Amino acid sequence: MSAPEITGETTDAAGTKKVIPPNAQTGVAPEYERLMRRATLAAVAVAVVLIALKGVVYWYTGSIAMLGTLTDSLLDGAASLLNLFAVRASLAPADLEHRFGHGKAEALAGLGQSIFIFGSAGYITFEAITRLMNPEPVNYSGAGIAVVVIAIGLTLALVAYQRHVVSQTRSLAIEADSIHYRGDLLMNLSVIAALVLSGFLGLHWADPVFGIVIAALIAWSAAKIVMNAFNQLMDREFSEEDRERIKDIVRQHSEVVNLHELKTRTSGVYSFIQFHLELDGKMTLTEAHRISDEVEKDVMAAFPGSEVIIHQDPAGSEKLTRFQRA
Repeated sequence: MSAPEITGETTDAAGTKKVIPPNAQTGVAPEYERLMRRATLAAVAVAVVLIALKGVVYWYTGSIAMLGTLTDSLLDGAASLLNLFAVRASLAPADLEHRFGHGKAEALAGLGQSIFIFGSAGYITFEAITRLMNPEPVNYSGAGIAVVVIAIGLTLALVAYQRHVVSQTRSLAIEADSIHYRGDLLMNLSVIAALVLSGFLGLHWADPVFGIVIAALIAWSAAKIVMNAFNQLMDREFSEEDRERIKDIVRQHSEVVNLHELKTRTSGVYSFIQFHLELDGKMTLTEAHRISDEVEKDVMAAFPGSEVIIHQDPAGSEKLTRFQRA
């Protein structure tokens, strides 16, 4: 069994849409491969730039809020570097030991990211509580605000690109990366507020308080990453809306009686859909095969990048199981 094919689309000079064939080895359209690889490289590059800028400013300001966003950028860099390798691993073609491909490498990367992120939230909280007990003024607030504004601009550009890639490829690893970079936007706004209140208005308690808020945002992002990764690793079913959509597509075929034993799961950029197709028991195997091919084509058109496995049953002969939901 090979990994399911994920095709893409392009438009020629005449405005005609053309399907991009998948890579023969990975089953993923080359354009999607390029998008995923570029997204990981862009994330690492942005993280390196932000680490350098924030590191210099934290050295001068001593701001806990700035330390929080610096620590988050350090972990963003580590997580994005992990993503870079995970995405490349997930795009490796299926082999004899991994016949369903390597898509779950993305979920494992997501879990790895969450460990980094939870650790950073704990460290920032500890530093913030220490600073609350022993308040210190924040220096060079203007420089800190300037760097944070630059960080917001870079992060906005990166998140916009990541969202484009996720919309095309449904990559969990890049979505996980995007989640904590989106959190960075709120975090950077919090840092500006902390620097203004502490550095210009003399409200020294504001810096550590905003540091705690930032830590909470980081932890919340990590929790969402863990849940998404857990769902993939545990082969969670598609949403009920998508399951009903599959059933509707199958039942729309004029020669299909019904379906049962619908099972779905996701692995990285790949999706797997399988079910039993109920057909007239008097039809020939050739006719049943033709109908199955037509149904498979319809389902794959609605769920690009999916592998559809169909078992034909004579209508009325199915055996009910406790897992039957169709």
